Amino acid sequence: MSSKPTLVLVPGAWHTPEAWNKVTSLLEAKDYKCIPVILPSTLSNPSTTFFDDIEAVRDAILSETRQGRNVVVVVHSYGGAVGCSAVKGTSSSSETSGRVIGIASMASGFGPSGVSFIDGLGGSPPPSWKVDEESGFAVLVAEPRELFYHDLPVEEGEYWVGKLTKQASRPLMHKEGGEHAYAGWMDIPAWYLATSQDKAFPFEAQKYLVQVAKDAGGDITVREVESSHSPMLSKPEETAKFIEEAVAAFVG
Repeated sequence: MSSKPTLVLVPGAWHTPEAWNKVTSLLEAKDYKCIPVILPSTLSNPSTTFFDDIEAVRDAILSETRQGRNVVVVVHSYGGAVGCSAVKGTSSSSETSGRVIGIASMASGFGPSGVSFIDGLGGSPPPSWKVDEESGFAVLVAEPRELFYHDLPVEEGEYWVGKLTKQASRPLMHKEGGEHAYAGWMDIPAWYLATSQDKAFPFEAQKYLVQVAKDAGGDITVREVESSHSPMLSKPEETAKFIEEAVAAFVG
């Protein structure tokens, strides 16, 4: 069994765990155990809640910590809100012999406890997506390839557009999610990969939110990559290296 911590990888909204494949193949070749999580909100069920997404990640974490393995939670975009909330109580639990030792985040934010995802966005969706009230799904308004994958070759970008799923709007929009939102980044160290060419979550906004989190007391180390919103696809080697460096820092 590898002595390295297990990596639990959380995708963003609309995305499947397949988005992590390039990075996990690189990391598995270096003896990391990788567990990409499927978010229930991406499974075409509009009644899915933010709590359902949290529980999916938490189940993956506990499956490892209960076996004595330490875990690093790797998150992207909306997955950051989910992953940070899922680590609540897992960094120093008496119920498990393993624990979560860090968060590796990219193109994401650092939400405070008790604040829903939509309230963290200022109370309304950004211009890139809207809610279809009739279907209960969040619908992309911006052209997805340009929004998420503009630095990939056109054909590959279109491939990933074809992999996007229906995203339930309830986890993104409902204020009920606030009761489950937790600032796990206040409990454990976090590394952050800022994406300088991001058209979905602008670089300046990322830097601002990182500073807010630091000012709140978060232990956050920042690295940058010249990438779109999806560095795990356009810059997999750099992303894998970032995760490895973060793990080394967490392990000490």
